[in-house]
Amino acid sequence: MSDIGWSGLAISLLLVGVAIIISVARKLGLEWSIAWASGRALVQLLLVGVALDLLLEPGRPLAWSFLWVAGMIVFAAFTVHRRAREIPNLLPLALAAFASSAIVTLGVLFGLDVFGLDARTLIPLAGLMIGNSMTATVVVARRVYEELRDKRAEVEARLALGQPAPDAARPYVRSALRTALIPQIETTKAVGLVFLPGAMTGLILAGVEPIDAVQVQAAVMYLVLGSVATTTSVVALGVQRRLFTRDHRLVRMPRPAS
Repeated sequence: MSDIGWSGLAISLLLVGVAIIISVARKLGLEWSIAWASGRALVQLLLVGVALDLLLEPGRPLAWSFLWVAGMIVFAAFTVHRRAREIPNLLPLALAAFASSAIVTLGVLFGLDVFGLDARTLIPLAGLMIGNSMTATVVVARRVYEELRDKRAEVEARLALGQPAPDAARPYVRSALRTALIPQIETTKAVGLVFLPGAMTGLILAGVEPIDAVQVQAAVMYLVLGSVATTTSVVALGVQRRLFTRDHRLVRMPRPAS
């Protein structure tokens, strides 16, 4: 049932055509974006599939899989840096956040033998951890910056009253963290009631027993929630430190040109 073949894949492209037709009919102007996104995704997935086929060959050293994970972390950090350019020195901070998340979350799953450590488990789980954390990491970085910039008068009033920089910034950092984490929390709450997640759906389509698929999916959900919480916390605290001088003054934060 899960082996749809190239013909099945080609037929599924009709659904992309449906999206394009809707865009044309409603004059959304998204036809090229839909076609480009769909084609790019297919090419990227095919390239990843070929690479994974090589990595999953029997006897292939696990070091290559760890190198793949390191590459994903670097790419994710560059993506976060590119999407929040207004924040100084964000690249090394994003690298530290994703690395910390990998150590914590993958350390729990593999260190406590929830999953066996091999290329077939390491790369997909690392991909889920990094991919689901990227958006939340960008959100929290930008929200901390915007909160401290827009509430500058309040922050400086707190500093003038003798509060150190971490205390003066705490309410705004907390607000940014809540903004970044709540979508993932809401998604976790809706699993099973509103939608079936990708990992569970894929396992069921592959012929795995539903209860076994549920167990894997639950572990994956907890991986994602833990990784999002870790990366956003590291980035939020790091951005906060970068926006204050050593003598507890708020740095200049210009607004982006309109």
